[in-house]
Amino acid sequence: MMRFLIDENFNHRTLRGLLIRHPDLDHVIAQDSELKGTNDPSLLAWAAEQNRILLTHDIKTIPKYAYERVSAGQAMPGVIVVPEEFPIGDAIEELLTIIECSDQSEYENQVLRIPL
Repeated sequence: MMRFLIDENFNHRTLRGLLIRHPDLDHVIAQDSELKGTNDPSLLAWAAEQNRILLTHDIKTIPKYAYERVSAGQAMPGVIVVPEEFPIGDAIEELLTIIECSDQSEYENQVLRIPL
């Protein structure tokens, strides 16, 4: 089963749609936890400690910090970036395809940008 950390900036309409289609999604929402307001490197460190893929809209900074972790030999369970302007319905379908057709280990040390 895939485990996710939902970034503070992630569109909650997309998340709600995803949860309607996949109600048992294992996820933690950053802003609903002790991670609220956490900087990107700390967020990625927590995701690594908890073995959770980070789901974000942050195209500018998260990938940079994710690859810095990989270069430093630190754990990085993966990042999935969904551009904010990407249609919500399409984002839900793409994410469902990832969840249903792959294994979490396939995203280790990877930054995946939707659309596939």
